[in-house]
Amino acid sequence: MDNAIQKTPERESFYRKIDGENLSALWNVMGDLITPEPKSACRPHLWKFDDIRAYMMEAGKLITAKEAERRVLVLENPGLRGQSKVTTSLYAGVQMVMPGEVAPAHRHSQSALRFVLEGEGAHTAVDGERTMMAPGDFVITPSMKWHDHGNQASEPMFWLDGLDIPMVQFFDASFAEGLEEDEQKVTRPVGDSFARYGRNLLPVDLKRTAKASPIFNYPYSYTREALEAAKAHDEWDACHGLKLRFSNPVTGDFAMPTIGTFIQLLPNGFKTARYRSTDATVFAPIEGRGRSRIGDQTFEWGPRDLFVVPSWQWVTHESDEDAVLFSFSDRPVQQKLDLFREDRGNA
Repeated sequence: MDNAIQKTPERESFYRKIDGENLSALWNVMGDLITPEPKSACRPHLWKFDDIRAYMMEAGKLITAKEAERRVLVLENPGLRGQSKVTTSLYAGVQMVMPGEVAPAHRHSQSALRFVLEGEGAHTAVDGERTMMAPGDFVITPSMKWHDHGNQASEPMFWLDGLDIPMVQFFDASFAEGLEEDEQKVTRPVGDSFARYGRNLLPVDLKRTAKASPIFNYPYSYTREALEAAKAHDEWDACHGLKLRFSNPVTGDFAMPTIGTFIQLLPNGFKTARYRSTDATVFAPIEGRGRSRIGDQTFEWGPRDLFVVPSWQWVTHESDEDAVLFSFSDRPVQQKLDLFREDRGNA
């Protein structure tokens, strides 16, 4: 596949001839289509939350959440500018809802996650149920479920949005619609889904066809408790520290069908072994400070900063204090298609 194809006048004439029939020669492009290793324009990058927050506050004076429908600054990968992509398969952005605002109800084919970065007292409503949001909470909006956001607190609310928009675009399967009212009708009490499904118990006759988890808010208080419990048993992994994945209690699979979500603890002074995998990953530290070396670049991060590790690039993490990092990737899709691969270096 690496052999260069020589050009001749006869060949060039042939290529021009078939081009008029919407045909091309595979031997001229095979090296770009089937590469020896993952190859894309996706690049490592870090966004400082303090900078994003300042820009969001400026945007808050320029446009309302209702007018914008979603007041979000898109995290555009520097190698994929103009495409609204943080990786080749995923979208990410930071959303802000100001006090008293409502981001109106809509639904769409794309699955979405929210990871709360700052603020308390705002809510997300999904499929007739509201959940209050606090920093570190992981909230799911499944495909084609009505959802809206509101903020009854006195301070603005910020969270990370992650969606499978590029995947849905690739399959040409996007549908979306709005609701006539800004807010959907609430039909279940706050916390109902977690009370039903979040205690390792399920209704005996449960028949559920939806692929996403029936829990749509994984509260950080429970997540942090799980990390501490595992920490007590010294379950350290050389490449990840202590890393857990959010799961669907009905199936045991990932919490979302197209996006894998993870939480990991790096204790003070911990330095991971080199690791790389085919799932390009977005990281969001929620506690602690440290640095990550991605390829030949080093990025210093603190709470609420955001950074991306492209597919098949070596990464190491080092913490200056106990640090907790949320992350998401397209690993569920890759695993179901038998495409996922990882390399644990010397670990």
